[in-house]
Order: sequence, then C-alpha cells, then structure tokens
Amino acid sequence: MRDYALLVILVGLVFLALYRPWLGVLGLAVLGFMHPQGYGDAFMKTFPAYMVLFAATGIGYLAEQFRLKSWPQFHWDWRFGGLIFLWGWFFVSSHYALAPFAAREKLVEVLKILPPLVLMWLLIDTREKLFLLMTTIALSIALVVIKGGYWAVMTGFHDRVYGPPGSQYGDNNEFAVAVAMSIPLLFIWVRETQDKALRWMILALIVLSYFSALSSWSRGGMLSLIAMTLLLVWYSRRKFLAIPLVVLGILAVSAVFSEKWLGRMGSILSFEQDASAQSRMGIWKVGWEAAIKHPVVGNGFDSWPILSASNGGIMDWHSAYIELLAEHGFVGLAIWGGLVLGTVLGLGFLARSGRRTRQPWATTYAGMLQTSLVAYLAGALTLGIAYWELPFWLIMCGAVAVRLAKNHTSGIRHDTLTSGGPAGDLSINLTVGRDQLR
Repeated sequence: MRDYALLVILVGLVFLALYRPWLGVLGLAVLGFMHPQGYGDAFMKTFPAYMVLFAATGIGYLAEQFRLKSWPQFHWDWRFGGLIFLWGWFFVSSHYALAPFAAREKLVEVLKILPPLVLMWLLIDTREKLFLLMTTIALSIALVVIKGGYWAVMTGFHDRVYGPPGSQYGDNNEFAVAVAMSIPLLFIWVRETQDKALRWMILALIVLSYFSALSSWSRGGMLSLIAMTLLLVWYSRRKFLAIPLVVLGILAVSAVFSEKWLGRMGSILSFEQDASAQSRMGIWKVGWEAAIKHPVVGNGFDSWPILSASNGGIMDWHSAYIELLAEHGFVGLAIWGGLVLGTVLGLGFLARSGRRTRQPWATTYAGMLQTSLVAYLAGALTLGIAYWELPFWLIMCGAVAVRLAKNHTSGIRHDTLTSGGPAGDLSINLTVGRDQLR
C-alpha cells in the first residue's frame, strides 16, 4: 500500500514538472533529500523515481522552449567551470585508478549529480523560485527530522536517530550533518514569512532539528552543529538575544542528555585516549601515504580496499579531505577546495554587498547558504562525504543568488528572465524586511 501511495506522489510530481518545469526541480529536491522511495516496502525501493522525474523535467523544459521558439538562456558562472574541471579530473583519476572497474562504477554514480544542477541553473531564475527551492530542501530534511525528533523525545534521547533508508545520509553520522546544513535554510524561511504563527512553528522545527541531530550521537555532527551555530550568531540581527539562547540551549542539553552521551561528546577534546579517534587517525595516515605515492592523480575512486589491505581493510576514509586527497591527489583536493571555499568566500562578499546595495534578501540568503556550507565543511573533517549532492545544490543556489543580485544592481527585472513558467501564480506572500517579493 505504501508503494502505491509513493507512486501516486511520483505521478503527481511528473505532471507538475511537465506543466511547470521549475516545479520539477523542487520535486527532484524532495526525492533526493527526503528520499521517500527509501520507505517503500516493494517495487518502489528499486524504481528509478529520480530518473523518471528528471526526464519529465527536462522534457517539460524543452517543450516550453520549443513552444516559445527560443533557445535556452545559459548564464555562465565560474562555479560551473569549477564543476566541469572537477568532474574532468575525476575522469583522469579514474583512468589511472588502482581498481579501474570499481572506479568507473563510482564515476558513473557521481556523474549523476551534474545534470540536475544544470536544470536548476536554467529554471531557478527568480527570487521566489530560489526561496521555494531552498525551503523545499529544508522541509525535505525537516520531515525526516520530525520523525527522528519524536523518536528521540519518546526514548529520552537514549536511542540514536537515523536518516532515510538508502539515502546519502541514512547513517546517524551523516544524518546529523545534513540536519545541521538544513537549519540555516529554515532560518531563511523565518526571516521571509510575516505570519507570526508560522514563524513560531518554524522555530519549533529548528529546536527539534537540534535535538534530532544531537540524538544521532555523532561527534562529527556535533562539530557541524557548533560551526553552524557560531555563524548563525554572527549573522543574527539580535546578538544580545542569540547569545543567551545558545547558553540556555547548552544548559538544557547538559540537563536532558545522559552522562554516557556527554562523555562521548567530551571525548572530542581528549581524542588521544579515544580508540575510535585513534583508528581514524590511522586511516588518515594510510590515505596520506597513498597520496604521497601518487600526488597528482591519486589512486582513483574506491581504492581504499587495496590501499588498506595490509592493515585489515577499511570501509571509509572518515574524512572528505583525505578521501579526495587519496583518490584524486593534491590536484583533485585543490579543485574541490577551490570550488567550495571560493563559494563560501563569495557568499560572504554577497552578504556584505547586499547591505550596500539595499538588498536585504541577498544578505539573508548568502549568509545562511554560507552557514550551511561551513556546517558541511566541519562535518567533512571526520566523515567521508565528499560526493554528497546537497553541498553542490547549495553551491548552485549561491550562484543563482549572486546572479539575481547582479541583475538587480544592473536594473534587469527578474520576471523578464523567467524560464519554466512563472512562480507568481502561486499563493505566496513573502517579504524580507520591507522588500515585497510579489
């Protein structure tokens, strides 16, 4: 019965994608980040729902261009150059991989991240669409948070919370980082809406997100939450209120969570005596030595079984940085780092320029997207999450925000650039400060 309900939802999303292709991009975010198909119990578990919706979105977009007799408008951005360069380097490292068959299989899997990003870039071309996309991403993760947060509260925070089965963040550690990345996107929604009741509901969801992430018992997730919270305070409009709330939150966590949980989180500061931390450092040493032997192209995707055979084998590099370094060399790590860090710095610049150009929405969007990416970078220190879809989606959201801010400064109206149908026909009343969206 559950599979048929999921199939009905998919059919509805396909019709929406054909009618308004930009809604197909939102549907892809739902399937990618909420991953409802993972909760199927029969044919929907293996049904290519994401590929079907992607195809429908692409067909809808091409049909619209044909109807309008216009060519797709592709606006160049340096982040696209970075993505092409990075994926090109993945091809090079896969050619010289220690495990060529496994590397090619992983390469195909990683390549699937790119096409939806192209559709996003072509179709998300107004502030309203960008806001709805970021809200959809946040809500897709938040719906899982509600389920996990409820379980955490009912078990007295003694049991671990996990993400959707079969998703990229199904494990408790990855789930905590994904939740930390989604919290700033919820704050965008808080600042956009003028409905007080809705705002309180979102704030309650943010609190539940914190408890859900903490209940994962993930130390990598804790690092991500700390980095994200510090930046939230930095971008807060009322720091005199934000700082005491953070202190109260720390006291509440100390009172609610068990001594065992507190001891586990405290081991972050005493990693010399922690067996798990020492094990990870041993894995990182293997990755570093492998990178030194092949510093340019690395050892290719999924080379860890061969590289770690002498010490019993490992299942994960437990660090995105070591993962990229060992598999794609110093060049691959530099390209990836330039793309992510360049975006983080660019968003910081956009947040400052938004104040000068009187675009408070740009300051809000850029600051919160930057916070989400910093949460990812912090979590990536101890988790092998180099090939996640979520950070690349947020990078492209940042690129769209930069493009829209430049168009506003140049006096170009957003509605003259609309692709995939307008967003104004939705019943949405959104504001940022005094700046009305509609």
